Amino acid sequence: METTSRAEKSRKKPPTLQLSSATQLPESTNCLACSEDGRYLSLGHSGGLSVWCASSLICVAQWLQDRLEMTSVQMTSMAEMAYLLGSIDDMGVARVFAYHSETIHLLSVINVMEDINRRSICLTFELSEGGDYGAASISCNGAVWLEVYHFPSEAWRKELEMAAQKQDPNVSGDMKWSPAAVVIKIKPPVTPAVTALDGSLEALQTTHILTHYLALDGHMGTRQREEEQSSNTDVGKAKEKNDSPRLCTLHFLLPCGQFAGNNKSKSGLPVAVCVWWSGSYNLLQYLLHKAPKNKPDVEPLPDVLWPNANEIICSAVSRCTRFIALGLSDALVYVWDRHCGSPLSIVLVSATDSAFSRLQFVDYWPLSDDDSQTFAAGEIHLMVVYKNGAIHTVTTRQGTESCTKQLTERSKGSGNLPTITASVPFLQGLSLVMQRNGKMYLQDVVNKTTVCFLIPPTTHRLATPCNPVYALNAKQHTLFIRGDQDLSCNASSKGDCQSQLFSFHFEKLDIIKQYTVSLPDCPRQQNALNFDTPEEACNLYLRQRALSVDERNKALTQTWNKLQETAVMVQQSHGS
Repeated sequence: METTSRAEKSRKKPPTLQLSSATQLPESTNCLACSEDGRYLSLGHSGGLSVWCASSLICVAQWLQDRLEMTSVQMTSMAEMAYLLGSIDDMGVARVFAYHSETIHLLSVINVMEDINRRSICLTFELSEGGDYGAASISCNGAVWLEVYHFPSEAWRKELEMAAQKQDPNVSGDMKWSPAAVVIKIKPPVTPAVTALDGSLEALQTTHILTHYLALDGHMGTRQREEEQSSNTDVGKAKEKNDSPRLCTLHFLLPCGQFAGNNKSKSGLPVAVCVWWSGSYNLLQYLLHKAPKNKPDVEPLPDVLWPNANEIICSAVSRCTRFIALGLSDALVYVWDRHCGSPLSIVLVSATDSAFSRLQFVDYWPLSDDDSQTFAAGEIHLMVVYKNGAIHTVTTRQGTESCTKQLTERSKGSGNLPTITASVPFLQGLSLVMQRNGKMYLQDVVNKTTVCFLIPPTTHRLATPCNPVYALNAKQHTLFIRGDQDLSCNASSKGDCQSQLFSFHFEKLDIIKQYTVSLPDCPRQQNALNFDTPEEACNLYLRQRALSVDERNKALTQTWNKLQETAVMVQQSHGS
């Protein structure tokens, strides 16, 4: 009944969510992030970065440096009223800051330029939730690799307290902060020289099975690039693509099942990272052990290798990090269950003429009237976005047939192409959509309807609609987004063209209140299933198998019946 009433209301013209507030931004604000507790915003802009109070939108601290422009920023809570910030500037330098006692302190520079002829460029930089780890993908002279760092959070908190007690604004520059330690350095899989031409499997045989698979992975990636180059008529473009470095995507993983990692680590801290490289078929998992002091440069082997049938295009990790979803070429979606160490499901999404763009887990999925018999606890819900703008939803669980639905069709024009399609964690079943033409709206992913539009003032437009600068505040239920002045609307104001920070408070619109949900505890606070021995993990797995035998037999019977029906249809088609 609740879903029906929502659908009836949505047939009317969608309402407009009015702007809650606006304030002037620093020059060239390129990036924006919000702390998990919703108290602060971090802004990266020309000259450095700043921290703002999220409720009053007042700048409370700045870190400035001449001829510097920040292009990426992250923010996470490392303690009560202490926050860690990670940034990348326009020269590819990554830094780690701390905001504490209304002061921003520079704690560490990740890629210090020691030799101008070997200048390293940070391509991506990510902080784990809580700020205990960081990961940077670095490029230097054509080579690329991933470095994972362990941050001395406890030592930094003590040093921040000492700096605050001195009450000296210059103490931050004189302070010697505890250094970050490199936990692991990961390079992309490479093809051994003996396999560059013959491509024989015998030449790939090695003494270690993981080395064997990594060699195969590197060999397939090289062969695929060579095939693309031979089939591409644009030789220059093909050569540029073939010579471009392999990029990596990573996710921090919390303890889970038999892959819990180091049981002596503090509860809620990441214990591993999963990594895949562009052109790769395999997902690699590395435990976050410190490198041996006597062998710091030894190339690590992955602790777990998750093989896949096709090339990985995109990935996503569930909030608890138990499930890893991979979008593969040829419209395949693999969902791996870290708890069991096996695929939860393999789904063929409706084929289109476009490749996957991104995947996203949906934490809160309401029941619609026709789904009341199939949606149940333990189900996984995914949103699959294609490059042409089409969106599909995937629902799956262990031992049952997966369900796929088309949410939106492909975009009819380039202006309607969505650049952002993000699940809103505090609004059940709603996604935030931003298009190239500057339109913003909330969409009901179950009823396939537009709930409301978000429209900036007529004097402004959405800044950089192809890459919007925005942040969602899960505590205040607010969207913060940058807007630029529309010069075509007021030609006389060309002298004052600075950007504005707009805030939209979702609960000001009555129709949105019915979708509001309370967020559960942070994954760092949830109790994970850890095992001291492989025997304990095996016993739990066998108990779960015994408890689910009826459900699995039912699913097996349904699958067998469908196979028989399909066989009859095939025989009839051949007979005719």
